[in-house]
Amino acid sequence: MVIDEFIKEPRIAYFSMEIGIRPEMHTYSGGLGILAGDTLKSAADLRIPVVGITLIHRMGYFRQEIDPFGRQIEHPDPWDINKYFKKLDVLISVTIEDKPVYVTAWLYVIESTTGGRVPVIFLDTDVPENSPEDRTLTHYLYGGDLTYRFKQEIVLGIGGVRILNELGFEIKKYHMNEGHSSLLTIELLNRYKRPVEEVWSEELVWDIEKVRNLCVFTTHTPVEAGHDRFPYEFVHKILGEPVPLWLLKKLAGDGMLNMTLLGFNLSEFINGVSKKHEEVSEKMFPGYEIHAITNGVHSYTWVSEPFKKLYNKYLPGWANEPEIFVRAWRIPEDELWDAHMQAKKILIDYVNRITGANLNYETFTIGFARRATPYKRADLVISDPERLAIIGEGIIQIIYAGKAHPKDEGGKRLIQKIFEVKERLKDRLKIVYLPNYDMAMAMKLVAGVDLWLNTPQKPYEASGTSGMKAAHNGVPNFSVLDGWWIEGWIEAYTGWAIGSLEETSDPKRDAEDLYYKLSNEILPIFYENRNIWIKIMKNVIALNAYYFNTHRMVRFYVTEAYIR
Repeated sequence: MVIDEFIKEPRIAYFSMEIGIRPEMHTYSGGLGILAGDTLKSAADLRIPVVGITLIHRMGYFRQEIDPFGRQIEHPDPWDINKYFKKLDVLISVTIEDKPVYVTAWLYVIESTTGGRVPVIFLDTDVPENSPEDRTLTHYLYGGDLTYRFKQEIVLGIGGVRILNELGFEIKKYHMNEGHSSLLTIELLNRYKRPVEEVWSEELVWDIEKVRNLCVFTTHTPVEAGHDRFPYEFVHKILGEPVPLWLLKKLAGDGMLNMTLLGFNLSEFINGVSKKHEEVSEKMFPGYEIHAITNGVHSYTWVSEPFKKLYNKYLPGWANEPEIFVRAWRIPEDELWDAHMQAKKILIDYVNRITGANLNYETFTIGFARRATPYKRADLVISDPERLAIIGEGIIQIIYAGKAHPKDEGGKRLIQKIFEVKERLKDRLKIVYLPNYDMAMAMKLVAGVDLWLNTPQKPYEASGTSGMKAAHNGVPNFSVLDGWWIEGWIEAYTGWAIGSLEETSDPKRDAEDLYYKLSNEILPIFYENRNIWIKIMKNVIALNAYYFNTHRMVRFYVTEAYIR
């Protein structure tokens, strides 16, 4: 069987609702999925025995179209799974609404130049044994309503454990990347039940400590609404009662089934994704010991071709030892700038080709690309259009990209606002909004802009990884002090802070700081003291890229979470 080589040794099972591995495979929507893919790529590079588990998402997330007025239009985004995956000869069932729903699986293997190979299992309910409705359960990422979402989480958590077992995997740890897969703990509770006749209390039938010792949980969500909750009556209707209700309430909360609490209560190790996020999570969930393992990005994936050539010449070995980035100061300044301008030309040519915006190579270019939702505050830099135009007329161009969730009306309005300002300032300052943001576009953006902008409302940025990708290409960050940037920021050395370290954001003060630093510090350095700018670029590589990568992150997971 094609899976045989992967079942010879025990593995860590890494569960994630989305895993982004390559642009052509529409199995991700954004940061969570890209992080999962980067994590598994580093596991392959480091030859760590891991297996990834996710859903196949045959119809993708959605393809974004934006009309001339900035209105987002969503389209299905199908892709050819047969081109990338091998079908596995496996079929299991899970019980949904008192009937069996059958689940099969497909295999993709992440291969590293080091010889490491990590299997990723994609779960699929589109089989003839299922009803037409159930066949679509693994079609859309974050699609449908609450019922569709919960059914997907049953397939991922319970179905994922059963598929791994059926394929012959021996699992040392189950790592839940967010709460979507927390129902795997229910499957494990049932697997490790003690015989009734061997215990003196019904409560002791459930070997909670055994399950807890097998599980690791990573939370990414500092936003209260981002933690999945389901009414118990609703849960009973769809899932039945795989464990007694009293036990479920004990583990997942009294009022509603909280998927994060379920994962927390049945995990030996819990972590947030930055030091600040650890603090925020402990306030949200008092009484739990939450650790911090700050996110990273997969260096080889996110370094552009011009910089790969540069690093190969001056920092040999960087791809599998990102610590070597600390020697970035040895790179000649003219060659570093030349590599940046090559990456910038690739981006500008691409933008001009698809938008006709007529951006140019020499103008200072700001990049802002992430999910379009109000708390990301994509509109902070354009909050005073007249002031922005005075500061940047003829010397600034801004490139935006990002999808709003189909049900996020606030995010959609944000895109429209950017279009309105874009039209208003068109004769003074160029602003473009690129449609259908994906991995391929992100690779061009993080390498080709001169400055990476990030303006979230604190404390809602758990980590943020786009700025880390920019740093791998020598692009400084200009960001609110939240998430990873608190750890990566040295003022005017690796980039610039917007606002202060205070707990919450003040929009007016943040905007004032943004405009002041842009006008009085950042633009003068870029245009009038290029040598200092290039030194900042070297600092970014040596101090940010060297640390904020998934090789370092995965090693932390191994030593802190897996080997316990």
